[in-house]
Amino acid sequence: MKRTLFAIVFALVSSVAFISGVMAQQSTTTPPATQSAPSAPAKMEKFSGTVEKVDDAAKEFVVKKGNDEKTFSWSDQTKFMQGKKELTSSDVKKGEHVSVRYKMEGSKLTAEKVFVSMKKTSQKKSM
Repeated sequence: MKRTLFAIVFALVSSVAFISGVMAQQSTTTPPATQSAPSAPAKMEKFSGTVEKVDDAAKEFVVKKGNDEKTFSWSDQTKFMQGKKELTSSDVKKGEHVSVRYKMEGSKLTAEKVFVSMKKTSQKKSM
């Protein structure tokens, strides 16, 4: 009987010692850093319409489609394209149809790429 009682007590003490060792080991690990994760890159969006206004000084242009009007800013990294030809911001004129790929940065719409539609030339076929 004493032997059984001793075995039970020994098993309980061993279990408690093992469990407290595991718990102590877990509590000494460093908690995960509380720094905020880096913000996800802004999602690229698209908008197409007609250029209503270009302000070279402010580096902004306004594009309108129906009742929807958006003001985009551009930077030195913004690419202006017409087909495979690279343009500059000064090549974009009022009345031209454009397609803009942009990112939302706060409340500011920053153009990454501006695709200017090719100008249609009217050619009459002679018979």
